[in-house]
Order: sequence, then structure tokens, then C-alpha cells
Amino acid sequence: MTSELTLLDLDHTRTFLLLHGGGGVPTMAGFAHLLAERAHARVLLPTHPGFGGTPKPDDLIDVAGLARTYVDLLDRLDLTGVTVIGNSFGGWVAAEIALLGSPRVSSAVIANGIGVEVGGHPVTDVRGLSPAELRKLSWHDPSKAPQPAAGPGPDVQALIGYTGPAMADPTLAARLGQTPVPVHVVWGESDGIVSPEYGKAFAAAIPRSTFTPLPRTGHLPQVESPEALLDAVLSVR
Repeated sequence: MTSELTLLDLDHTRTFLLLHGGGGVPTMAGFAHLLAERAHARVLLPTHPGFGGTPKPDDLIDVAGLARTYVDLLDRLDLTGVTVIGNSFGGWVAAEIALLGSPRVSSAVIANGIGVEVGGHPVTDVRGLSPAELRKLSWHDPSKAPQPAAGPGPDVQALIGYTGPAMADPTLAARLGQTPVPVHVVWGESDGIVSPEYGKAFAAAIPRSTFTPLPRTGHLPQVESPEALLDAVLSVR
């Protein structure tokens, strides 16, 4: 005999897709392990094709194409309820993934992202910066940055291959108005690459978005303030 059951299921295992910025996977690896341990979650951390010497298909030429590549990955893995987290360039990719409206994706977190054009608040051009200059712009406390540089230097050639020299898309801000999933925009208040004002404009372009400033944090919250970023990530459902 089969009985109807009232069931409370407390297994809230989640899946996260982490997207690195110009510094590559090493800038996200520590946070990936922290997130997997604390949230008891499945964490995917891919290397963007072309970064770190990895192969890149000739027809993969822009951020939108990279976003579709990752949605295809979620399809192949048959995953649902995925939260996408992106930092810097990865934040731009996360925004494009959110715009695709995939049923695989439930929410997104953008940490100090780039990609939109904000009048009076341009993205700092990192090309040609010395390690010391990059440290000063990227960290609230540059003395705490890994030596000799603030983590791995940006893979500028791979980055420009997706973004173009401007590292922005003039259509992105307007398109963000069509974002169908909740987005949490998290921003280090001491970021010298993209200012908090830029971050507020990024969030304002997205319906149902939440903006959270992180004090004493620069461009890499997942490295400089991982616990604060973790709290912000786990608040997204």
C-alpha cells in the first residue's frame, strides 16, 4: 500500500558557476574552495578559452559568444538552479549569461564587473601598468597583495580578444533592462579599476538587482574579502 507523505527536505545543495577576470583562474580558485566547503555546493570554475595558454576557437570572438558557451556547458551537464558568479571581466560574462534567460540559471552575482559604459567613470586601462601600479589600483591595502604582483597579472591579449580595446559594450546597459533573473551586484569600495559609482550604475540598469558595497575591499573581493563576498553570495536565492 502506498501512502501520501508530507516531507520536509533540507538538502539545499546548490551549484555555482564561477567566472574569473583578467587575472585568470588563480584569482578565483581560493574562493571556489571556500564556497564548496561552506555551502556544501558543487562549484564549477572554468578557464575562459584563450586564457592561460588554453586553445580558443576562431569563431569565439566576443563576450556574448562566451556566455553561450557556458550555457551550453550547463545544458550538457543537465544542471538547474545554477548561480553564476563573475568578477571583473567574469562579471560581464555573468551579465550576458543572465540575459540569455536560460532555465538552467536561477540568479547571478556580479563582483566589481566591467562591460557597461558609465559617463564620467571609465574603466581604468590596465594595459602597460606595472605590478606596483596594478596593486595600488586593485587592493584596499596593497601591502597585503600577493607578491610580486596583485595576484596574476591580467592576460591582456586574451581579454582584448573578447572585449575589444574599449573593454566595454555601449549596448550592454540598455540590454540589462531585460535581465530575467535576480542579480546581486557586489562592489569593493576601494576599487581603483572600476569605481563604486560605476558599480551603482551597473546595478541601476538591472531590474530586481541588489547593490552591496564591501568596505576595505578593492577590485578582487574574492581574494581580499572572501568572507564578506561569501555572505553576499549565500544571500542570493
